[in-house]
Amino acid sequence: MISSGDRIVLGVSGGADSVCLLFVLLEYAKRMPLQLAVVHVNHMLRTDAGEDAEFVAQLCRRADIPFFLQEADVAAFAAQEKLSLEEAGRELRYRAFCKTADALQANRIAVAHSANDRAETMLFHLFRGSGMKGLCGIPPSRERIIRPLLCLQRSEIEAYLKDRGLSYRTDHTNLEDGYTRNRIRHHVIPWAEQEVSAGAVEHMCRTADILSEAEEYLSIQTEAAMERCVEMREADPVRAAVRVEPFRQLHTALQKRLLLALLRELAPGGKDISAVHVENVRGLFEKNGHSRTDLPFHIRAVREYDRVLLERRESPGAPEPVLPYREIALPLGETQDPLRFDLGIFGQIEVSVFFADGEQKIPGMQYTKWFDCDKMKESPVLRCRRAGDFLSIADGAGGIIHKSLKKYMITEKIPREVRSRTVVMAEGSHVLWLAGYRISEYYKVTENTKRIMQVKLIKDCADSGTEEKDGRAYKGTFVGGGSGCQDQGDCRPDQQGLCGKAGASGVCP
Repeated sequence: MISSGDRIVLGVSGGADSVCLLFVLLEYAKRMPLQLAVVHVNHMLRTDAGEDAEFVAQLCRRADIPFFLQEADVAAFAAQEKLSLEEAGRELRYRAFCKTADALQANRIAVAHSANDRAETMLFHLFRGSGMKGLCGIPPSRERIIRPLLCLQRSEIEAYLKDRGLSYRTDHTNLEDGYTRNRIRHHVIPWAEQEVSAGAVEHMCRTADILSEAEEYLSIQTEAAMERCVEMREADPVRAAVRVEPFRQLHTALQKRLLLALLRELAPGGKDISAVHVENVRGLFEKNGHSRTDLPFHIRAVREYDRVLLERRESPGAPEPVLPYREIALPLGETQDPLRFDLGIFGQIEVSVFFADGEQKIPGMQYTKWFDCDKMKESPVLRCRRAGDFLSIADGAGGIIHKSLKKYMITEKIPREVRSRTVVMAEGSHVLWLAGYRISEYYKVTENTKRIMQVKLIKDCADSGTEEKDGRAYKGTFVGGGSGCQDQGDCRPDQQGLCGKAGASGVCP
């Protein structure tokens, strides 16, 4: 837990355990170079709390080590945060320890939990229905927190102090049964030691060690499962997406652990997420289509086709996010050089307008499209989707029909959270292009087209910032003016477009 030259901040209340911790580390400081400092937190709950602080200050003066007093109004904090006095006291103690450690650039914070504390914590968690991690009790170390006395029972600690003639303070609230932990300490543990097994505490700590090893292994397996199943994990907005099929292949235990880990990332402080919430989300993976469940902290889990999206909103009625740029009107006049417009996190749009010469090949890339300028009555704009938006698509019989953008997105199984973040190019309510998906049949280039607008979405990815369909470019040559393929020039040799014809040698039929 410690190495030569460590700077260690000790949390010392003045009770038996913390006084023992202080003197044990003072002995170690005689054997190796250590820099020790003590923090005492006055919880302001007892009238004699100042006497405890003075007692610890005297110990530090005699040992010639720095002493820091922190005062925390635990009762007020508990009321404000709706916590128990125990929870509030623990939170403020560790804040004080960390604050002092940061100021002193200490790399260790030592606290005085014993084997009895670990056993009490195990029972406390067990009675409340904890999982494996809770049954591990208190860990010997976590990040920079160390617990050097966790292997010692309270009787051993008191014997150590008695043998050396060391005094300590007794907090009378620890002798009362007002707190749940105190009742476990005063009644359950002694009964177990006397009536069940004389080594109950020792045996429980041994079990905690075994469970800790299993927990560590399962944590590694859970992270590996995350790599296989989670395709998106973002902090702003707080959300994650889990792929259905890889998730279904996991053992039930890993499924539950994975979902619990993600939900605790979404829930502030990881509180109030229980087994029933995990089961509710797990049930979405067995359903088809679109379904959802609402959880605490405005967390929502939604099944969308081949994945389940987990997302936390600031409030239940929070609006869908919009694109991070204002509407951009694209030029209809011929451009000498391509014009670029910034789309924030979406990259840039490059626009050029030129005359058709009959020799150009229509690009077959997913993010570079051509449009017939002569059919545009006004400048198209880049924006997010709106109610009433529609696409014109081929009806398979040589004609064109209108289809609402909403229905198109549902048919194409575009995830709900993607729909409001997709770039839309539109003339009024008529969508020319849903970026990354398809263009409108009406605006496609034909042999009669005189002016062409080329629009290229430039993103930070491979292929010089433009993502091509399926990672390849399928460039087709325009042959006729029929209402052929779903997206002109995109048919592969093994694909069939809406025209009913298969591609040949990469050329659009």
